[in-house]
Amino acid sequence: MEFGFTTAAYVVAAVLFILSLGGLSGQESAKRAVWYGIVGMALAVFATLIGPGAGLWLLSVVLIAAGGMIGYYVAQKVQMTEMPQLVAAMHSLVGLAAVFVGFNAHLELGNVMAMDHHAREGLEGFAALLAHKSPVEVSILKVELALGIWIGAVTFTGSIIAYGKLAGKVSSAATKLPGGHVLNAGAAIISVLCLVWYFSSGAFLPLMILTLMALFIGYHLIMGIGGADMPVVVSMLNSYSGWAAAAIGFSLGNDLLIVVGALVGSSGAILSYIMCKAMNRSFISVILGGFGGTTGPAMEVEGEQVAIDAEGVATALDEADSIIIIPGYGMAVAQAQQNVAELTRRLRAKGKEVRFAIHPVAGRLPGHMNVLLAEAKVPYDIVMEMDEINDDFPETDVAIVIGSNDIVNPAAQEDPNSPIAGMPVLECWKAKQVFVSKRGQGTGYSGIENPLFFKENTRMFYGDAKASLDTLLTLIN
Repeated sequence: MEFGFTTAAYVVAAVLFILSLGGLSGQESAKRAVWYGIVGMALAVFATLIGPGAGLWLLSVVLIAAGGMIGYYVAQKVQMTEMPQLVAAMHSLVGLAAVFVGFNAHLELGNVMAMDHHAREGLEGFAALLAHKSPVEVSILKVELALGIWIGAVTFTGSIIAYGKLAGKVSSAATKLPGGHVLNAGAAIISVLCLVWYFSSGAFLPLMILTLMALFIGYHLIMGIGGADMPVVVSMLNSYSGWAAAAIGFSLGNDLLIVVGALVGSSGAILSYIMCKAMNRSFISVILGGFGGTTGPAMEVEGEQVAIDAEGVATALDEADSIIIIPGYGMAVAQAQQNVAELTRRLRAKGKEVRFAIHPVAGRLPGHMNVLLAEAKVPYDIVMEMDEINDDFPETDVAIVIGSNDIVNPAAQEDPNSPIAGMPVLECWKAKQVFVSKRGQGTGYSGIENPLFFKENTRMFYGDAKASLDTLLTLIN
């Protein structure tokens, strides 16, 4: 009966997770989709607690309560600008959990295999599941748990480095140890040899060496990827965490873990592919080569950056009929989305056409800008994707860039030696006038100079984005 209820609950939870994932594809349905996920997870946890092998109730409840309180505290404390690094940190915990579960499965397997047939009859829970496995099934389990540990370890250290880069605690530049790809290849080969060794012997040593190699690969792989590719890295690590969960689901014989892991793994992989396509990058080159593989020196940028004050911007907006706003990470850092939304409302009230242009990798997390604009209650129908709006810039009177750099960099089209050469960008320089809201004259997160700032039709609106817009709003009634 208990097993029947657990199975039914898992099926319902899996359906809720699928509905949640599907609903997250649209801003209008995202809030409802989050609740589907919450209810599905609550049901899954409850079914697991009362299902076969249930035990240690007090410890389980204490740990769930502690995790819930920590999660609530983090959710209240973390700003939207810190979401990318929070997601990376969460991925590291999934990877670490996969490693611990894998090691536990190995130890449990060793204990069960050491028992005689009579002693195995009284086992319960996961141990009972192991006791009834055939030699072939035990061999498959060894491969499953070894893969789960390997993927989890790669995810763990990779996510920690991604967190460090996104939080500014680790240099965003692509950095490799002497030997570069040879070290990664060597560690991968040793991992395969250890997998074969563990499969044949079941000893702990090859499993430990495999784990150390995976930890190194995760660290060195992500260190070798630069700032411009970090949104892809976050998505990729999301996929890794899903596959780690699926592998552990096979080890534990937990159908829901397999389904959820496959959902997360496949959706993360698809999103990474879509983002790489949007950047005109090869997924393999991003993961193995990272950012910054150029063939020669970058083109020299000539000219000077010309500043403009709030009065000049207000005058241009008053005379303009069509306006496109391009938000970036700088808007998120300044928490200027509410000011941007208010500016939009006032301009539209004057009868002007105002739209937003969103690049697929704007910010440091897929959908980062969409969430900020939705939070500020910007109408969904004026928030356009790059492919929908890029051809409209030549007929646009004013383009306003707020805290963006790489996604509006013409060097992607004009300089074959640029690290972002070939990456599709928002062609805002084709508008009649371009205003760039920026703190100063420095380069962006990836450290690339932007020729846009030096073009004749570009004016630099220096200062903190929120403060600059506060001043601008006083001039637009």
